[in-house]
Parts: sequence; structure tokens; C-alpha cells
Amino acid sequence: MEFMSAREAADKWGISQRRVAVLCSENRIDNATMVGNMWIIPTTAEKPIDARSVRYSKCDSKKVKPFLKWAGGKGQLLSEIEKYYPFGDGKIIKYAEPFVGGGAVLFDILSKYDLEEVYISDINAELINTYRIIRDDIDDLIKILYTMQNDFIPLDTDNRKAYYMEKRERFNDLKVNGNENINIEKAALMIFLNKTCFNGLFRVNKKGLFNVPMGAYKNPTICDEENLRAVSEKLQNVRIVCGDYRESADFIDENTFVYFDPPYRPITNTASFTAYTENLFNDEEQIELARFVDDMHRKGAKIVISNSDPKNSNTEDDFFDNIYSSHKIKRVEATRMINCNSEARGKIKELLISNF
Repeated sequence: MEFMSAREAADKWGISQRRVAVLCSENRIDNATMVGNMWIIPTTAEKPIDARSVRYSKCDSKKVKPFLKWAGGKGQLLSEIEKYYPFGDGKIIKYAEPFVGGGAVLFDILSKYDLEEVYISDINAELINTYRIIRDDIDDLIKILYTMQNDFIPLDTDNRKAYYMEKRERFNDLKVNGNENINIEKAALMIFLNKTCFNGLFRVNKKGLFNVPMGAYKNPTICDEENLRAVSEKLQNVRIVCGDYRESADFIDENTFVYFDPPYRPITNTASFTAYTENLFNDEEQIELARFVDDMHRKGAKIVISNSDPKNSNTEDDFFDNIYSSHKIKRVEATRMINCNSEARGKIKELLISNF
């Protein structure tokens, strides 16, 4: 009989190594054996069904919230998006979010439902690294965050700026030159910068370097230990992928609810904040996504897509009405949160597009 390590099993099944160890200790993996201080597992072993889940039903566990502030976050639209949740029909047992970002919808669903499989992805490598570290190395992450919080909070403004710039430079160095040995530090820096930078933005320049200045928060909570530990628990059985949304195709089937939240199409010439990564998401990319949505629709998945409404600035602009003409389009009210001109912030329409 051939064996694999817990880490190899974790990679194969899309769960954390810690979760594999728990399954082994609960005798839920046939012929798993402890050798020294590590588990070895038959290569033919199947991933156990998660006994923690109650299929299709709502759960009563503690609510978790996004651990980052994220431009384009869907917290304000949750009351609209949750109207589409299809988990009560007894068929939809999987969830996929291929542009996870800050994860507002993800954490709302994880707080309310116990599902058999969950898949998230993003092309932002630093973001995905942070999700993985929270899932797999929460204790070490929290220690570093507390150190940063204790160092930063007592400083005056000038020294805070110097400390912030030092951490920003270190983050960019790791982003460009780092390796897996410093992923925990990189995740801690990601959270620190997010909690202390201007407006909680994640923006990079053309070289891929994070370039947001420090914000003016008096007493930022850099280490929200309670929520981070709750998030870590919720992520234990989540498959976390760094990659293009198209990689989700193998996961998505007729039992899957998919939420696509791509970088929004700018509604004005000056509203092109899509620099979460070095890659831009132009109209051709939006069209390609619509084609992918059609492909997943043909698989039988239930799908919701959000985007900006170009009719906010041009009532004749039917871009999304055309590329999603075979689906249902609902216009909902939202608040534009990011604009250098405070007078330009306010109520606008956004799109929720669904195939059901």
C-alpha cells in the first residue's frame, strides 16, 4: 500500500493540513497511521464527508466578518445578494467565489450555512496568501500582529509614518523577492497595512508595488483576534486558490452556487480604480467573463454576478444589458465609497445579474 503525507492529502482534497490531522485523529480516514509525530495516509483514501456540516441547512455558529477592508466590498449589498442564496432547495451544496476579494459574501454564507464544499480564488497573490495563513497558521499570525499593534499604537504621528513606511517597504520587498518561508510575515504585513493605510485601500503601481499612504486612524485595531480565529475556523474546509477565475470550472457543477464579483467596469473616465493587481480588467475581459458565465450556466450552476451600472453616467450605455441579455438583470441602490472628492460619493445604481 502506498502512502501520502497529511500535507499531500490536504493539497489533494483542498483542505488544511490541520483539518487532515483532525480527521485522522477522529479515525475518519481508513488506515491512516501515526508514524513518529506525523500522519501517513493511503494514497487511495477518499476525502471524508465533513461531519460538521448539516446538509443544506442554516447553522447557528458565530457570525464572522471580513478581516480586511476592501475596495468594492459587498457589505452594503448583502441584504440584496442574500435574496439569491439557493441553499434551501436541497440541491445546492457547494459554493464558489472566484473573485473573493474581502469576502463579505463568503463570510456571510459561511456564517449562515454548512455546505459540503467551498471554493474561493483571486489573482491577488498577497490576498490569497493571507487567506491561507489565517486558515493554516493563525497562532503565529496573531503573535506578529499583536507585536505590530503594540509597536504602532503608542507612537506619535511622525513616528507612525516612519513605522508605516518601513513596513510598506518590507511588504513590497517580500512581494517581489519573497519565498514561502516568510509567508506568515507577509500576511501580517498585508493586514497591518490594510488597517493603517488611507481608506483601507489595496492599490499597486505598474511595477506591482503597494503605494497607498498612511491613513489618519487614531486607534486602529490591527489584531482583531476574536474575528481572526473565527475566520480561521470557518476556512478550515475551504479550497483556497491563487489563480484566474477560469480555474473554477472544474469545481463548478449543477450543485454549485457561484458568485462573481469582478473588478467593476468604470462608470466614468476617472473612476477606473481596478488596480488590486498589476492586471487590468477591461471590456474584453468583461465579455470573456460573460462567456464563461454562459458556460457555467450550461453546466446547471446557479449564478449571480455584480457589476457597476453604466447607465449611472450614460443612459444609452447597454454594455451589460447586451452581454448578459439571456440572464436577469436587477438594478439596486448602493453607495459609492471611494472617491477623492467627497461630493462625488453618494447613491448610485449597481447591477445584480442572475441566471435564475
